[in-house]
Amino acid sequence: MKRDDNPLKSDSRLERILRSGAFAITAELGPPKSAEASVVCNKAALLRGYADAINITDNQTAIVRLSSIAGGTILVSLGLEPVIQMTCRDRNRIAMQSDLLGAWALGMRNVLCLTGDHQKFGNHPGAKNVFDLDSIQLIQMVKDMRDEAKFQCGETMSVPPRFFIGAAENPFADPFEFRALRLAKKVAAGADFIQTQLVYNVKKFARWMAMVRDLGLHERVFILAGVGPIKSVGVARYMKNNVPGLDVPDEIVERMASVPKGEAKAEGIKICVEIIDQVRQIEGVAGVHIMAIEWEEAVAQIATEAGLLPRPVIEEGVLVASGKDEA
Repeated sequence: MKRDDNPLKSDSRLERILRSGAFAITAELGPPKSAEASVVCNKAALLRGYADAINITDNQTAIVRLSSIAGGTILVSLGLEPVIQMTCRDRNRIAMQSDLLGAWALGMRNVLCLTGDHQKFGNHPGAKNVFDLDSIQLIQMVKDMRDEAKFQCGETMSVPPRFFIGAAENPFADPFEFRALRLAKKVAAGADFIQTQLVYNVKKFARWMAMVRDLGLHERVFILAGVGPIKSVGVARYMKNNVPGLDVPDEIVERMASVPKGEAKAEGIKICVEIIDQVRQIEGVAGVHIMAIEWEEAVAQIATEAGLLPRPVIEEGVLVASGKDEA
């Protein structure tokens, strides 16, 4: 796989695994709506050994939670690698640059750049938004800080934060034919890896990946397909009918409806594993991002049944062993 001439842009374990050719796993951890650090610790324990890096969401769905950087700091203290999420909704460029410096100083090495859900969907709908930058501008800002050691004002810094830069992309949003072009903008801005929206319509995802390959983007950025288990037919119907940007085919809903209520979770995990098997066969997919929202204990079973264990081992910055999935 062709990459740029810089072998390593960060000290990130996730970057080293992806560049080794191993099939990567990231998983999502939602912080609590309180100052209770043990919630993060307990969820982290469920993910240890089953993911190469763990996303800490940034006030997901515009609901106030323990901060991403605080959660990331807890993970670093536990010897785990976080991917801190940062949204443009709540901070201007001064605050974001300040937080990025702090996050690097505290040991975080991966950042996922997001616009953020509008505040009207959260628990403070009357809050004033910021959106000083959009997600593409945020990616460029982090890249400028890392590669040029420059703040947005043009001043230089003595020690730049060397983040592995991530971005999100939704292959299913309209207009579909422009989604690969939007990804190209994020790659041009400096994205190193991409985590996609949840994939349930694999055929449509494969068509998007074909457009991505036509643009050569799969050789410039690592793409992790978003996957997640469904707990019940009610959740499947809700996601299909009420969550913008999600594409849940009728056959998924019908399959969840066909099993007894007590077997729904097992069926949801089975579907997730099958989707992982399918997306792994698509050229250009470098890993999966497992989003088991408030169901972190499902990640271990999914990784196991998908044949993604053991995870690669990194010692002193060198990949010394990997699972059977190494390319």
